[in-house]
Amino acid sequence: MKIGIIVAMRKELDLLLHLVEKPVEIEINGVTFHRGSMGSHEIIAMQCGIGKVNAAIGALTMIDNFHPALIINTGVAGGAGGGAGILDVVVGERVAYHDTYCGPGTRWGDAAGCPRYFCPPESLLSLPQLSGQGIKKGLICSGDIFVSRPEEVTRIKEIHPDAMAVDMESAAIAQVCHLKNVPFLCVRVISDTPGEADNIAQYESFWEDAPRHTFEVLSSILKAI
Repeated sequence: MKIGIIVAMRKELDLLLHLVEKPVEIEINGVTFHRGSMGSHEIIAMQCGIGKVNAAIGALTMIDNFHPALIINTGVAGGAGGGAGILDVVVGERVAYHDTYCGPGTRWGDAAGCPRYFCPPESLLSLPQLSGQGIKKGLICSGDIFVSRPEEVTRIKEIHPDAMAVDMESAAIAQVCHLKNVPFLCVRVISDTPGEADNIAQYESFWEDAPRHTFEVLSSILKAI
């Protein structure tokens, strides 16, 4: 299977590329893609950049040029409650925006012409590899803000009370996949807990432990499909 893997930051890409066999760089419209393999799968990996616009451009460029059968968005996310702590892996059972409003007749979080929640195929969610200690399934919410203050988490949970994790890219990637009819899965590792202690320090020190924890679930998913 040809699988696209999208991360936002260079730190995440560096961790991912350790898993890709014989990656070859391909540049398209200023975007660098890393083509290789993981097990029996052909992998197209890329760093899209931070934020929704970068994520959407990256996802569309990947789909139009490589035609993956599945796109996986992975990397780090902030915790938003719901029982997910630092170094827990959150699988996006649903993915949504927390900073979108399209006017009268819509709700905060709704993207015009799209479902409120973007959902991966049930066949992926039901994989045994996505159950067990340290793995949570729940709602991941995206917006163009690095969530660092408790009042920001409170505002997000007013829109999505069951939000488990927050990031800046997954909903945009999910929306592009929805519009292009490409299956999508989001798997994120919790790097910090906004509003608890010094979450910026949590985020920065997280990278010291990340190599041992990040992308382990991704590897198990690819072995199972």
